[in-house]
Amino acid sequence: MDSNPQQLRDPANTVIDDLLHQVAAGDRGAFEQLYRTTASRLLGTCLRVLPDRLEAEDVLQEVFVTAWNKAGQFDAQRSGGMTWLASIARHRAIDRLRGLPALAVHAPIELADTTADPAPAPSSVAEADSERIRLDECLQRLEPKRRTLINSAFFDGSTYEELARRCGSPLGSVKSWIRRGLLQLRTCLES
Repeated sequence: MDSNPQQLRDPANTVIDDLLHQVAAGDRGAFEQLYRTTASRLLGTCLRVLPDRLEAEDVLQEVFVTAWNKAGQFDAQRSGGMTWLASIARHRAIDRLRGLPALAVHAPIELADTTADPAPAPSSVAEADSERIRLDECLQRLEPKRRTLINSAFFDGSTYEELARRCGSPLGSVKSWIRRGLLQLRTCLES
């Protein structure tokens, strides 16, 4: 099967990509459509990080201000529009969560030693960055078809059925290609 990444793109993602390009050109109508198309999913992303709905809604507003101001930086070759927006939402929500007053500030001083620091240790951050770089290197070694299928399945959230439909291949073949690709990834990551 010949497959290029554009053939595997979900039409809904292509619409979002197009809307972002129009927003970059200052199209307010496209911005409104982008909001209507993505706001509920992005609010869900914010709510997974922030327990307070009002905080999540504030972050959502920041996400769309950022999208308006930085839509020109969106690159459809690097990621889908929804992935780009969800990444902004997640990072903004994490920043907001870190900026919220911690419950420990209001707790008795005796509990200070028993309260864990929620921020990851610098060594953990460095290790995670190193692992991400290694994963990216291993992904680049995969055959383009497998790399695209794995990216779509695990990073864009596409189901195997959607991928089979979009690339016009049997479901079993798509599952096999992904499984073999994952085995190649594991081998690469373990070496």
